[in-house]
Amino acid sequence: MTGDERRDQILHVAIKLFSQYGFRGTTTKKIAEEAGVSEAMVFRHFASKSELYHAILDYKACESGNAMPFAWVSEAIKNKNDFEVFYQIILNALNRHQQDPEFMRLLMHSALEGHELADMFINESIVPTYEVLSFYISQRQRDGMFRNLNPKLIVRAFVGMMIHHSINTTLWDKNGRILKITNEEAARGFTEILLNGIKKNTD
Repeated sequence: MTGDERRDQILHVAIKLFSQYGFRGTTTKKIAEEAGVSEAMVFRHFASKSELYHAILDYKACESGNAMPFAWVSEAIKNKNDFEVFYQIILNALNRHQQDPEFMRLLMHSALEGHELADMFINESIVPTYEVLSFYISQRQRDGMFRNLNPKLIVRAFVGMMIHHSINTTLWDKNGRILKITNEEAARGFTEILLNGIKKNTD
């Protein structure tokens, strides 16, 4: 393998093991064994565990096309198309979660174990989400279109619907015994629920 191929292989093995056994249950020795390399080779590509954790987040961001947060809804934000802004964000997230339950399990482990990856993910993904959406909501409140509620509380409600649905469909209720709908149907329904709750009555 080339150096880059070996690095990617180690990264993929680390993601798989972290998602299965958590961070406390996964050592660099175990990663090396699973990847068929020496532990020294792991540290040759990732000088520290923190570097490995950052590489995981960078890889997942690039893999999902999400290296530039919300680039795909920039036009909807510019045009103040409320439905498209929220619909596209939630649909994109639901699709990614469904396609990559392994990463969701990894994030759950990091949160439950109080692992540093959880803080990295919050800083690199969750905080930007709150900043972008809170700013957009504040703009629409100044436009007189949204009710005067705490913008971050609105974002919390929006993200809460999305995350709870993803956890159910990818981890707890894979067969859809409780609710079986497409991601498009879920995104449309959650967007309508949100907007019906925060839009001012202009009649």
